[in-house]
Amino acid sequence: MEVAQLKDLEENFGLAKRRYEELRRQKRIFNARNRIIGGDTEAWDVQVCDQKIKEATEKARQEAFAAEMRQNDKIACISEDRERRDRKNLCKAINDFQQSFQKPETRREFDLSDPLALKKDLPARQSDNDARNTVSGMQKFMGEDLNFYQRKKFQEEQNREWSLQQQREWKMARANQKCAEDLYLKTRLQFDETAKHLQNLESTTRRAVCTAVKEFNKKQALESAEKKIQQKKQDQEDNLAEISNLLRGDLLSENPQQAASSFGPHRVVHNRWKGMSWEQLEHIRLVQKQQVQEKLRLQEEERQRDMDWDRQRVQRARAALLLERQQQCQRRDLRRALDCNNLSLAKEQLSHDSDDGGDDDDGDKMMVMVVMMVALLVMMMVMLVMMVGDDGDSDDDGGL
Repeated sequence: MEVAQLKDLEENFGLAKRRYEELRRQKRIFNARNRIIGGDTEAWDVQVCDQKIKEATEKARQEAFAAEMRQNDKIACISEDRERRDRKNLCKAINDFQQSFQKPETRREFDLSDPLALKKDLPARQSDNDARNTVSGMQKFMGEDLNFYQRKKFQEEQNREWSLQQQREWKMARANQKCAEDLYLKTRLQFDETAKHLQNLESTTRRAVCTAVKEFNKKQALESAEKKIQQKKQDQEDNLAEISNLLRGDLLSENPQQAASSFGPHRVVHNRWKGMSWEQLEHIRLVQKQQVQEKLRLQEEERQRDMDWDRQRVQRARAALLLERQQQCQRRDLRRALDCNNLSLAKEQLSHDSDDGGDDDDGDKMMVMVVMMVALLVMMMVMLVMMVGDDGDSDDDGGL
């Protein structure tokens, strides 16, 4: 008889595990329904089972809550009935005590507010033995108490009757109080028995619910552990397959052909492109240098053209300024000649008027004087305008 070694057990376990995995793989592959439809029936069955368990748990939870609510309602009703009964008994006892020991007739001041006082009242005097005869009435004097013994005996009898009546009422009150206490104790014991029974039912229901929840949690823990083991195994297999595919694929090998686009040689696939080659980078740098030189040449040509335009604009402005100065000088000379001519004509007119010998009246003299003053004012204005024009020309020359 051979002894099983640890190595043999490990080999048998690995072999059984591989057989189980192979059987599962064959079941997935050769199952036409799953392969064509694409549905995971095992996952569906697990989900249906989980849903049923969840519904059963929720139903049990709701039933437990309903039972607890019914129990609480019963306890509340019992407490309310007990309180109502105690309040009723207390009010009844107060009323009985008031009717027995607190009657209106027994009050000390009842005779002041007695509605039948006039009917009960006696005449002012009935006889000589009337007890209501006072000293002020002069109906009875000291030493004439003839009914002393009868009155004393009647008072003793009355005291005895009152004492006996109080004893009977006290005994009756004690008996009623004892009966009420016995009834209250009996009712309290009954309520305590009912509450104890309800508490036992509650504890039994709670233990049953806890047992069901514990069993459900245990099953859930076992299923979760098994799912975690299967998920971990599947993740390991997927990771190994992904690592193998990445190591053998074009992504890590940086194959430039994988980024080639089907829309043309000048386009690439962005998520596969690893960057440009050294030749492409050199070609781009060469093209950039050519673009920089071309831009510098265009800037130089633009600068030369701007300088030519500025030079031409300055020459034209200078020629226009010289022409304007020449025209101003001509206008100044023309104005001066015109002023001199007007002044000579005014002098000749004045000499001619003086030679006439004073035939003209004062109105003509005044007219001549006005004309001369107007001529002088015109000359002064012309000279002022010319001076202003000269100042402006000088400022323009200084600015140029």
